[in-house]
Amino acid sequence: MKKIAILVSGKGTNMQHILLAIKNGTLSNFRVNLVISDRCCSAIQYSLKEKIRSFSLEKIKKKFLFKEINNILLKDIPHIIILSGFLSILDEEFCEKWIGKVINIHPSLLPKYGGKGMYGIKVHQEVIKNKEKISGATVHYVSKDVDKGDIILKKSCKIYSEDTPISLSQKVSLIEREILIKSIKNF
Repeated sequence: MKKIAILVSGKGTNMQHILLAIKNGTLSNFRVNLVISDRCCSAIQYSLKEKIRSFSLEKIKKKFLFKEINNILLKDIPHIIILSGFLSILDEEFCEKWIGKVINIHPSLLPKYGGKGMYGIKVHQEVIKNKEKISGATVHYVSKDVDKGDIILKKSCKIYSEDTPISLSQKVSLIEREILIKSIKNF
C-alpha cells in the first residue's frame, strides 16, 4: 500500500477526489495517511471526519513551517506528497529533501500563468483577460522554482467567448481531478 501525504490550505476539493478514488477502487493500492495544513481550513475538518491523521500548523511561524512539516512527514514517510491547493511556497531545503516525491496540480497549462501569486481564480482571471483560446491544468513535480518542476501530465480545454473566470474554473476543476488521479495512479 502506497502512502499519500496531502498538504492543503483551503477546501480540499482535490483531496476529496483522491479519497473518493481510493474508496471506489481507482486508487486501490494507495491510502492517505496524513493531511497537513498551513492554516485553519475546512480540508482539515474533512480529513478528521475521515479519520486521517491531520495537523493544522497555522500557529507555526513561517520560518519554522517547513521544518515542522518535514518532522511530521519523517514519522511516517509517504511515497508521494501532494500539494492540494497548498498556498505556502515550499523552501529550497524542503524541495531538495523530498525531490521526486512532491507533486502539485496547477490550474493552467504551465509554463503559462504559473509562479508566485498565480493560484485559484487569479489564474482564470488572467487567462480570460488575455483572451486565451485554451486553458487547462497541469500536474508537475515540485522544485525550488515555483511551478517550474518537470511536467507529469497536462490537459487542455477550449475557452469560449461567453466563458468567465468562474465558468473556466469549473471546467479546469474537472480536468484537475482527472489528471491528478491519473498522475497518482501512474506514480
